[in-house]
This record gives sequence, C-alpha cells and structure tokens, in this order.
Amino acid sequence: MMTPVKRVNRFFMLLTAPFIGLVIVLLGYQPKLTLDLNISQFAAEAGPVEQTALLKKELLQAQSSASYTIDAIGATAHLYNQTTNAMNALVNTAAAQVSRPETIYNRRITAKLGIPADVITSDRITIELYRLNPGNYKAYALKIRLKDAGAMKMSLAGDGTGQAETTMQAVNRHGAVAGINAGGFADQNGKRYPLSTTIVDGKYLYGFEPTYKDLSFVGLSTSGRLIGGKFSSKSQLDQLEPAFGATFVPVLIQNSMLQPIPFKWQTSPARAPRTIIGKYKDDQILVLVADGYNESGNSGATLMELQNKLWGMGVVDAYNLDGGGSASLIFKGKVINKPSDGNLRQVPTNFLFFK
Repeated sequence: MMTPVKRVNRFFMLLTAPFIGLVIVLLGYQPKLTLDLNISQFAAEAGPVEQTALLKKELLQAQSSASYTIDAIGATAHLYNQTTNAMNALVNTAAAQVSRPETIYNRRITAKLGIPADVITSDRITIELYRLNPGNYKAYALKIRLKDAGAMKMSLAGDGTGQAETTMQAVNRHGAVAGINAGGFADQNGKRYPLSTTIVDGKYLYGFEPTYKDLSFVGLSTSGRLIGGKFSSKSQLDQLEPAFGATFVPVLIQNSMLQPIPFKWQTSPARAPRTIIGKYKDDQILVLVADGYNESGNSGATLMELQNKLWGMGVVDAYNLDGGGSASLIFKGKVINKPSDGNLRQVPTNFLFFK
C-alpha cells in the first residue's frame, strides 16, 4: 500500500522531471557559452556583426532561461522538502493519535494491578508479573500481550495416551519463558487423560464432545485471540478457528457478564488454590493463580471472589482452569506460586508462553 508520503514523493518527481531534462540539455551547450567569453573574436570568424549580435542575444536568453529553470528547480525542491516533512509529521501525529486510546486503556487496566514485579518483553510477547494480596487470599497475575500468535501454545504430555508432566517440565521441554497448568483431567488405571474436548496443534485429540455438566472449553484461535465457552456442536467451535485448547469448569465471565457459578463449585471446595485465564477487550490475556495450603476448602480463594476481582479489573471473558494441587505458575524458570501438594503436580496439559 502506498503511504501519503510516498504519493507526495512520486508527485514531485513527476513535477520536476521536465526541469531536470531541460537542465541536462542546457548543460550540453556549456562549451558554446564558454566560447562567448571572447565575443569579438567569435564575430570576426563567424561573419556579419548582426549575426553575431543575434547569436549573443540568443545565448544570453538561453543563459537566463537556464538560470530561471535552476531557480525554479531549487524552489520546487525546497517545497518538496517542506511538503515531505509536513506529511511525515502528519503521519507520525496520526499514528500517535491512533495508539493513544490503546495506551490510555492499558494504563487504566495496569493501574488496577499495581506495579509489575518482573517483565519479559520481545517482539513476540510482553509478559508482566504482578503479586496480589487483596486480604482473603494471596495470588499472582500475568498480564500478557501476544504480538505473535505463535508465542502461546498448549503442550501435551506424551501422545495423549495417559502421560503427565509438571508445568516446569513442560516449560523446560519446550523452551518456554512462562507457563501455567491448563485443563482438567481424569485418572484411569494409573494414567491421566485430558478432560473432554482437547485440541492440540489445530487437531482434536479425542474428537469433539458437546458441553455437559457445566464444562467449558478455553483456548487460543489461529489469529491469537483467547476463545472459550460452551459449545453444543463441533461446527460451532470450529467457527472460532481454535489452534489449541482444553476443558474445565466453570465459565466465570462471558462478554463482560458475570456467569452463575454452579452450586457444587461454590461449596466443594469453598476455598482452594485456583488457576484462571481471561482476556481484556483489547485481547490482552490475564492469568490469575491463587495460593492455598490444601484442597480442603479452608484456604485459597473462592470462585466468586476471583470472579468479582477479574470483573472489577475490566476482564471481559474468564474461565476457571484446573486448580487445587494442579495450580502452577512458572516464570523465568522459577515456580512463583506455592503448590498445595508441596511439589508441582503432574498434569496432561499446560499453557506455555514463548519469548
């Protein structure tokens, strides 16, 4: 696409082309102009005085035209430079104005998180780590701006036939800079299988399974947007072009609306370590990991507390991921939260972030 500055440059190149051509032609006559320095000698050799005077007049007119043309080109070049500078200023101002609402919005949501404890930034991703302590629980947050859709992936332990690994193992195996645990799982015969609909590298691991028992799917689209919700058909989910995703329960916020929390998840357990993922209206991702001493329901955060916290922060969509002893947050090679099991739990799926 041709920018405004390029259009101006092209216009003035076309405008000055005839003048430049004239100058080149006139420069070809410079030897004759030099010969005119001794006009009397030229007149003696060339013929009648009248012809010499006429030739002198024509040469003087040519010199005057060349001088005028050079001045005109100079003025045009000056105008060209002025116009180019003006257009550059306009383009820069327009770009600044376009980004201004985004900058203001980012400052507003960041102010509700506080001062970042650490930051990872590259041309692919920016991750800011925050420590939260609202009183009833202690939590950690990652605010993530994906500049490249490939900077976030979901890892699958093994080939999906019952293997599991810790979030730290997944981070190290794939060379990620941060990671959290992802979907829920079911244990069977000593093996651990991802729960319900699971998509890895754009492919359904076990096929599509319609939403049941308040389960919800959450993942990333091929364009790098967080997607999720309840889906009754494969075509309904496919319309969002999922690149990967996992399943757990429940949906906390959808389209800026607080969603009803199933009674079971209000009480069993009431408080627990939690991992939640959501997004802002500008598609930045927010991850929240709350600490808890165990899964008995006496420590950690309630889902309603986290739901209200995220909604108050301006999150428009939020989904509960597997929690309890599965809750894990890895940042720059370190375990940031305090796993309730005392050690990181092995899980089938993890969301990973890459620099």
